[in-house]
Amino acid sequence: MIAAIKLVLVYFLMQIIGALFAGPFCLLYAYFVCGSFDMDMAREIAVAPTMLLGFVFMGLYLWRKNYLTGDKHLYSPVSLPYLAWSLLAGMASMYIIAVLMSELTFLPDLLDQTFDLLQSGWLGILCISVLGPILEELLFRGAITKELLRRYSPAKAILLSGLIFGIFHLNPAQIISACLIGFLLAWLYYKTRSLMACILIHIMNNGLSVYLSLKHPEIEDMTHLLRNPYAVVWVVVFIVLLLLSLKKLNKYNMSETNTTTEL
Repeated sequence: MIAAIKLVLVYFLMQIIGALFAGPFCLLYAYFVCGSFDMDMAREIAVAPTMLLGFVFMGLYLWRKNYLTGDKHLYSPVSLPYLAWSLLAGMASMYIIAVLMSELTFLPDLLDQTFDLLQSGWLGILCISVLGPILEELLFRGAITKELLRRYSPAKAILLSGLIFGIFHLNPAQIISACLIGFLLAWLYYKTRSLMACILIHIMNNGLSVYLSLKHPEIEDMTHLLRNPYAVVWVVVFIVLLLLSLKKLNKYNMSETNTTTEL
């Protein structure tokens, strides 16, 4: 548990270091654009570069500490059936969680403006939808969940992994949803020790969120895509699909999932 908390704290430290690296360059850029050292503009410009540098520094840290090396399963492809059922479980979970969160709108979104800034440029969009999911899976499943599984029972390790992932977001509007999807991602990692399905689900989740925010700003969340007289039916359908996919996934073992041969 201490190792897991340490890794989270190191991540925040790397973001701070990223800000220290990006800040001066962004301030100079603001000076050349505005003719003065505009701190507000510099902060806005620095959001995406800071995040990117934080990802790079954290990735290097994980690599140097051997969290990302020496594990033949970590980057291995999973079988196509397992991957398909995993993505179905991820999509179903995303919708069910969105329904739940649509009833918890009283939770404050402390990072709303930050996400708007990130989504205003291609670098920020890339960080949110692709680079962030990859780095977070390397950190939370490839390093933290791995460490927890070494020290605790699978059930306790998965529970702790999801809770840490949720709290890590530090945003009331995200904590519950991140915990819930974190439980699924930790379980998928436990089943295979591969990050393939986890990364794809994470990218799918973040990418869809960014797409809806940019292309359909009038849509508050994923549930509005299926907002119709049969909304309750859709909830039941996705619950059934989730349970079915989890049942199918539970039948696979590590040797079966780490092959591309059809089962």
